[in-house]
Amino acid sequence: MKKIITKVCVALALLFSVVACDSEYTTYSGPNYIMFSDTMYVFPVENSEDYFEIPIAATQACDYDRTFAVEVLEQETNAIEGRHYSLEQNTVTIKAGELVSKVRMRGYHENIDVYDSLGVTLNLLLDEKSEWDLYGTRAQVELRKACPFDINAFTGYCLVTSTYIMNYMTNIDMRLIRSEVDPEQENTIIMRNYFYDGYDLRIEFDTDDILNPTIRMKDQKFASTAEAFGTIYGDGYIMARNAPEYTSYYSSCEKFIFQYMTLYVPGMAEGSNVVGTFMNAVEWISDDEAARLMEQGY
Repeated sequence: MKKIITKVCVALALLFSVVACDSEYTTYSGPNYIMFSDTMYVFPVENSEDYFEIPIAATQACDYDRTFAVEVLEQETNAIEGRHYSLEQNTVTIKAGELVSKVRMRGYHENIDVYDSLGVTLNLLLDEKSEWDLYGTRAQVELRKACPFDINAFTGYCLVTSTYIMNYMTNIDMRLIRSEVDPEQENTIIMRNYFYDGYDLRIEFDTDDILNPTIRMKDQKFASTAEAFGTIYGDGYIMARNAPEYTSYYSSCEKFIFQYMTLYVPGMAEGSNVVGTFMNAVEWISDDEAARLMEQGY
């Protein structure tokens, strides 16, 4: 609630503070506070060159430049400056007549692991009268390693492991298959012979949010009931669909997808037609590694 109230106050201040501090026409009559525009930022580190911008805001514009020091609170920071990140400079300036400025930071992609949880706490060094007690002078920055999406990284040989294999397929623990780009559907791959020969599966990648890399699929045929269960049920085939209660996702850095899939049999009574919901992990491998696995019988 404190964060929401503060954001509203800052927004109002930025909206109405359009003249200098000493102007008699100022519509905001409160103190002249300086603060980060938010208390928490999450940045995807895709390379080691691009800078992220962390806004700071003032509740009043002034007719002179205002420069403030920015420090890193080491006791609240587990990222290492110079290894995981760097600041462009340790000061920030709000120019005369303006209300906002930005602290610029970049991460070092090659030194951050995909499983790292790295945080940096920044603090503005202000005189007491410029500090807003309700909001404070700090901002936390989380750095997450990210890799640009490339559909071709999800083509070629891949290994499939699944709770479905564990429960319904005997004498195997994983499948070696191939995938290719779907020529008709953007950001979509076709996984050939996904669990059973002759039954492919199409997976679509959502690339809109690099920090939330999800996958989805349309309902499609998974297998025949005769091949899967040794007899005919319902309409004679199994359908696969997204499991909406779970999030299926991918990793461009590690070249894998993790999928929650619900299987059901059309033509059977509601309530008895669901086979179950299963977890599938698909990992892309090199041709050499695939060749070794084929020699082992996969």
